[in-house]
Amino acid sequence: MKTRLILTACASALLLGLPAAAFAESAAPATVTAAAQGGVAVPPLGFTKRVLANGMEVYTARDASTSNVTVQVWYRVGSKDDPAGRSGFAHLFEHLLFKATKNMPSETFDRLTEDVGGMNNAFTADDVTAYYEVVPANHLQRILFAEADRMGSLVVDEATFVSERDVVKEEYRQRILASPYGRLFGLFTPETIYQDHPYRRPGIGSIEELNASTLDDVLRFHATYYRPDNAMLIVAGNFDQAQLDAWVDEYFAPLKRPATPMPVNDLKEPEPTGPRTATYYAPNVPLPAVVLAWNTVAYRDADRAALTVLDGVLSTGESSRLYRSLVYDKQIAASIGSNPDFAQQAGNLTAYAIMADGQSPEAGKAALEAEIARLRDAPITSAELSEAKNELVANALRGRESIDDRATTLGMALIMTGDATAADREIAEIQAVTAADIQRVARRYLTPQRQITINYLPADDEHPASVQKMNVDAPVTVAELAPAGPVAVLLPEAERARLPQPGAEVAPATPAVADFRLANGMRVLVAPTEGLPLVSARLNFNAGSANDPAGKPGVAAMTAGLLTQGTKTKSAPEIATAIEQLGANIGAGSGADFTNIYANAPKDVFGRSLSLMADLVRNPAFAAEELERQQSQTLDGLRVALSQPGSIAAQSVGRVIYGDAPYGAPGGGTLTSVPAITREDVAAFHAARYRPSQATIVFSGAVTPAEARELAQAAFGDWRDPSSAAPGPVAKAGPALPPRIVVIDQPGAGQAAVTAAIRGIKRADADYFPLTLGNTLLGGGFSSRLNQEIRIKRGLSYGARSSVGAQQDVGVFTASTQTKNETATEVADLILAEVGKLGTAPATEAELAPRRAALIGGFGRSLETVDGLGGLVANLALYDLPMSDLADYAGKVRSVTPQQVEAAFAEHLPTDRASLVIVGDASKFIDALRAKYPNVEVIPLTDLNLNSAALR
Repeated sequence: MKTRLILTACASALLLGLPAAAFAESAAPATVTAAAQGGVAVPPLGFTKRVLANGMEVYTARDASTSNVTVQVWYRVGSKDDPAGRSGFAHLFEHLLFKATKNMPSETFDRLTEDVGGMNNAFTADDVTAYYEVVPANHLQRILFAEADRMGSLVVDEATFVSERDVVKEEYRQRILASPYGRLFGLFTPETIYQDHPYRRPGIGSIEELNASTLDDVLRFHATYYRPDNAMLIVAGNFDQAQLDAWVDEYFAPLKRPATPMPVNDLKEPEPTGPRTATYYAPNVPLPAVVLAWNTVAYRDADRAALTVLDGVLSTGESSRLYRSLVYDKQIAASIGSNPDFAQQAGNLTAYAIMADGQSPEAGKAALEAEIARLRDAPITSAELSEAKNELVANALRGRESIDDRATTLGMALIMTGDATAADREIAEIQAVTAADIQRVARRYLTPQRQITINYLPADDEHPASVQKMNVDAPVTVAELAPAGPVAVLLPEAERARLPQPGAEVAPATPAVADFRLANGMRVLVAPTEGLPLVSARLNFNAGSANDPAGKPGVAAMTAGLLTQGTKTKSAPEIATAIEQLGANIGAGSGADFTNIYANAPKDVFGRSLSLMADLVRNPAFAAEELERQQSQTLDGLRVALSQPGSIAAQSVGRVIYGDAPYGAPGGGTLTSVPAITREDVAAFHAARYRPSQATIVFSGAVTPAEARELAQAAFGDWRDPSSAAPGPVAKAGPALPPRIVVIDQPGAGQAAVTAAIRGIKRADADYFPLTLGNTLLGGGFSSRLNQEIRIKRGLSYGARSSVGAQQDVGVFTASTQTKNETATEVADLILAEVGKLGTAPATEAELAPRRAALIGGFGRSLETVDGLGGLVANLALYDLPMSDLADYAGKVRSVTPQQVEAAFAEHLPTDRASLVIVGDASKFIDALRAKYPNVEVIPLTDLNLNSAALR
């Protein structure tokens, strides 16, 4: 299901289960509790507001059901405020704000968050830059101190500035240049839609303008926009209100409101004067694409609600008009979508199609225009209207599970409208939309005279790659920024304000898990929670891609994908419509070891959702025409994946480590195996491996064990195993193979993907926790060793990570990143060096303690959502681990010693067993790599054969 950024869907109420506090300006309207499905109410946002004397707004909401707290600071400055000649500057500045202050050395925010089991991050959008942390509640005071310190005393030196600018350039290469459609959606679409407004510049900027920025620009930007009267502080979670107010007064109230005004930036985008068309070309475009766009309205406009519901009808889910027409019926598009982008000062709606293999943008344009014309020419049906509303309101409910999402809802409302009740009113506004409203806005905005058409095609000798538009004017200039003022420096340690000490720990609670079986052998696990009326179910089978028939990778994935494409009594469109009318999320997928079928729905419709899920599992039709559709869509997806360095590397690693063993084959199939899958293949796979005695279903959320038993019995109680015996075990990993150094040459690649891989362990191995803890130190977060060496110290990547990769049989450990092609060899050396250190020298207790906290904190955050909790329980069941491990998780992590980590890495992950897979433009790094590895294998991408252990 498509995720959309609307206030009520991206986040949730600040106060759950308690009366909403009165808002100082106006009370939240009672209508926001309008029920989804007629039985489940979406709680209104509850918050209190006060304004400090320096102009900073403070919003707080207490939720004692969690052991965490979120702190968010939202600044009213975004990429639209980038000075002329400095596109990407607000985003670059976001990166720099994680560096030093006068009282805190660089990277202190990671010490205060990751190292205590929390997290931190930030984002930059057109109109806002926001910083947020989630930490155990006893660390609230420390985060408030830190946020106030970086608002008032940012410290950036030249070396730090240059290094982080290099990181942003790698992010640009990864998001824009290495992605086949990065240029289309990140550069060309906004610059074509907007003619005058600064929204036409990409938020990430350009390499040229990033290089033009200076340290003085940074200091002046901070002085201009990072001030208390341009900021909003939002705190939600488990805290004492009086104590919080005192801390806010202590740390934020002393910050001075500058006397200098902020630059004026309120440019009006002109009304379109006629249709426009643009065509762009780019390298490594596997399938052509077309985008239709129309200028619409700013966020606070009254027509936004109708346009939001219109977008739901147009492209949300497989029953949407665009999917039904272009993907399902005509089969001319590999994927479709639409997006209503409402910002502070202007807005647009786009509809796009990435064409199927052999199809043209002209065909996509005609089909998209036909569907838009239908919206103008006749009202939508009452069923379509109800379905779109139900999905939006159900998503609003799902968005009210975690404290950070609730705070984000409030922040978006404030940025877009200046009104904290806007998010609550949005639910009522959506419910009030009529079919006539949708037809009216379609006729008003989505007209041929206002239409912008963007064609996107592969570059060739005749059509060289299109270049990003440069030298774009903007309302704000560097000259208008405030003077930098005195330059802040990191104080000597003895002179720094001391960080507050943490308070008493608030421990996360894990629910007791009920465990029983139905008469047919199906295992039922129930993890009940209090709070929102949401229920999740996960039905798992021992049936993964490692069980694919020999020579036919992709059968397990195809079987799972076809479950929603027709049963004995329902067609694929009827299933899609039923799911979306319920506001449910129902689907299926397969991994290497297991297949998972899931359902998530509001409680009042969960019984019907589970019945539908059971019908999909028990009575699939596997119709020939649906198989053909799925094969076509899968092949188009593979073509897109095989244009991206990171995806190519990920699909190739299995063959390098496992060769012809079952784990070696790509789980989604290959360009040659997918067309060879027959209906008999998927039907036989389903008949052999989808059986109740081999299944586990996990319920989580607003459901009791008694209710779960009744639900499971009604849906699955009369299901019986087939008479044939269940298939026996498979040797999934095969024998260990010698290490290889493999380069897959992709000329013109925007970056190189570098992956080191080592045959690892089973999930049930006794060293799982030592390796998991060591891996968290190595590549499990921003402050991990890999990220420190590759991103923070050298600016060679946007991020580096690693994974233990434990599975039922011996899994594969990987450490990976993407970097510019020229530094691929250097980065490979850095990865192997860091992996090797963990097996040759013990980590210090000071290093491991924060990594333990990171694991335990991530575990605690998973407990906040019904799907997160259900996933934890399901994983224990899948690997035959005791349910007591849920409550014992923190203890198992805390008991790991540095010596156990070193011994586990030395035994299981020595670097002399490591293979390297590098995908990129080999002409830019092969000489340096060959000097180190004379036996390197170079495989042109055009020769890559994922069906073969040799990859040729």
